[in-house]
Amino acid sequence: MALWETFYVTVLSTALAILLGLPLGVLLVAGEKDGVLPLPKPVLSALNVIINLLRSIPFLILMIMVFPLSRLIIGTAVGTTATIVPLVVAAFPFVARLVESSLREVDPNIIEAAQSMGATPMQIICKVMIPESVPSLIQNVTISLTTILGYSAMSGIIGGGGLGKVAIDYGYYRYKYLVMFAAVILLILLVQLFQTVGTKLAVKCDKRLKK
Repeated sequence: MALWETFYVTVLSTALAILLGLPLGVLLVAGEKDGVLPLPKPVLSALNVIINLLRSIPFLILMIMVFPLSRLIIGTAVGTTATIVPLVVAAFPFVARLVESSLREVDPNIIEAAQSMGATPMQIICKVMIPESVPSLIQNVTISLTTILGYSAMSGIIGGGGLGKVAIDYGYYRYKYLVMFAAVILLILLVQLFQTVGTKLAVKCDKRLKK
């Protein structure tokens, strides 16, 4: 049950973080002065400040800060589902930066070729920039998954569910260290699973390796 809760929270939080972080990451690259979709400088600066601010707050403090938001969306600030809200808030700026990093790896010559053929900014973003950076994006999604998995374990301290709760409530507080070690081993196995699947998918999608 605890293993399933951790898996469910990690995957759903990652999916929602990607939903918010992917467009932000695209805007950070495409919205630059020489980008395909230039944004006003104050808007781009504000985006960078918000992302950097959220990334600089330690996760435990952030969890407590977003209690009101969790209550507003979920109806409670405690429990497995409520943990998703602070996880997404903590993860989407991280995802945005990873997406930005992936998109910056795209060969500028390919983008220039698309522009010279009359492609619109949205076409360049959706049909050139994102497809060309898929292998890197998959690797970065894998990093996000493992990071969020670590955060989800920490949420056990303030009433979150999953393996973190088992490790803290039944292992640490009740001095059943065998239970705590078992929870840690399961977390390590989950990380290995996510990493292996992510790496295989990235290799499979990398066109450079097929040449």
